[in-house]
Amino acid sequence: MKKATRSTPQEQTSLAVSSPARWCGYWRGIRSQYPNLAAFVLLAGMLALLPVILRNNYQISVLNFIGLNTIVTVGLALLMGYAGQVSLGQAVFYGLGGYGAGIIAQRTGIPPFAAILGAAVVTGLIALLIGIPLLRLRGHYLAVATLGLNVIFLLIATNETDLTGGPNGLAMPGDLSLGTFIFDTDLEFYVLIWLAALAILALSLNIVNSRIGRALRAIHSSEIAAETLGVNTAHLKVQVLVLSAVYASVAGSLYAYWIGIVSPSDFSISFSIELVVMVAIGGLASIWGAIFGAAVVTLLTEFLRNLLPQLLSGASGEHQIVAFGVILVVIMVLMPEGVADKFFIRATGSLKRIRAWRKRQ
Repeated sequence: MKKATRSTPQEQTSLAVSSPARWCGYWRGIRSQYPNLAAFVLLAGMLALLPVILRNNYQISVLNFIGLNTIVTVGLALLMGYAGQVSLGQAVFYGLGGYGAGIIAQRTGIPPFAAILGAAVVTGLIALLIGIPLLRLRGHYLAVATLGLNVIFLLIATNETDLTGGPNGLAMPGDLSLGTFIFDTDLEFYVLIWLAALAILALSLNIVNSRIGRALRAIHSSEIAAETLGVNTAHLKVQVLVLSAVYASVAGSLYAYWIGIVSPSDFSISFSIELVVMVAIGGLASIWGAIFGAAVVTLLTEFLRNLLPQLLSGASGEHQIVAFGVILVVIMVLMPEGVADKFFIRATGSLKRIRAWRKRQ
């Protein structure tokens, strides 16, 4: 038998030194071959660390809003950025999720997560029924039609007091719970919201990198050319509308249970436009851009709300809207392709310069 030999101290030291280098090599390989996976792992790690760093409930609540907006804007990015279908009524599906979960739980008494699932199914069916005739329109006509949906939804939510509670809103029938565990703090909702956001992000990345994603890009470029290549454009556009509606419904349901009440003002036309702005700022044809856009717009809104009263005495909501609009115009002029695209180009350029500098040493 071959006798086992023990490694010398010098060999143990070399192994200890080479292990970090080996792991760095593995990470570089994953980052180059699977960039989405690497970015996903980094995002998940950052989200896990943020609650440890941020102890303030207000800061956690802002992150919750970013997570909810991310869920909606990812679906809107699929619809607008990849399929090329303009929607100014995404707040309708967000509201259907919020009201739907509350009404279903109130009328049937089923568990909260079952109510969220039921609201998502109902919202998807409504999107299917609406999308079949609606997506025959294109361009500005489609934008105006989706804007009209938002007006109709607000009228129903405001006037059907027996169903929606009217202008006073609909109070959720109970706390969000899973078995015996009750979600009753901002931090617990933070975990739940961002788990949902990460799951939706992973699903959407798989979609855009699949055959369906290539077909959506073809539709965006030219519907006629896509049809000549055998793509069922009408079927695919309705599918992506339903998917984006389900995403928004899930976000709306989580929002309703987190806040405890939903009212028509939460799902106004201005919110639909704000969602479009988030997608545009992040980069229309970018799933990762949805996170950047949601974060930029949400943080900018909170920043102006807290800063303007200190800089300008007697500042009101109108001043905030003006400042918000000016900043957004500057961002879009300087970064027309979106924040995510600009960030990626800068980060890639920096990495190339670092590698070139290392080679010269």
